[in-house]
Amino acid sequence: MEIIIAPSILAADFANIQQEVGMINESEADWIHVDVMDGVFVPNISFGMPVIKAIKKHAKKPLDVHLMIVQPERYVEVFREIGADILTVHIEASTHLHRTIQQIKATGMKAGVAINPHTPVSLLQDIIADIDLVCMMSVNPGFGGQKFIEHTYKKSF
Repeated sequence: MEIIIAPSILAADFANIQQEVGMINESEADWIHVDVMDGVFVPNISFGMPVIKAIKKHAKKPLDVHLMIVQPERYVEVFREIGADILTVHIEASTHLHRTIQQIKATGMKAGVAINPHTPVSLLQDIIADIDLVCMMSVNPGFGGQKFIEHTYKKSF
């Protein structure tokens, strides 16, 4: 199992986003994690396309875009166009998960699946061979700064 360090830009000072991206570029982190929230799948709203495009302009590391949105398949092409290198969708938000994963891979991006803390890992059984990563949420999606949910690190296949 490969361990990837991908700090979330959600924790950045948005008034100094270029400087914050530069700090990650100079760090030992592997990727830059971008949490995209729509206010529907999760109760918060985060970055839109222009912000992600601006982040990509300054990023020297791959953009790991985590979609916490409903119907993520509607935006796969757009996220590739604005610079996503890895696109992760939630199993709980994607009605046709296999089709969405195929769509992501067809663009040349790596494809990931995120699961909420309450979601059984066993639900990944039919898709695990087709994806590049699993994002096992250790907090409920939608807000930064939450308390770690202890049982999530014990999940296994």
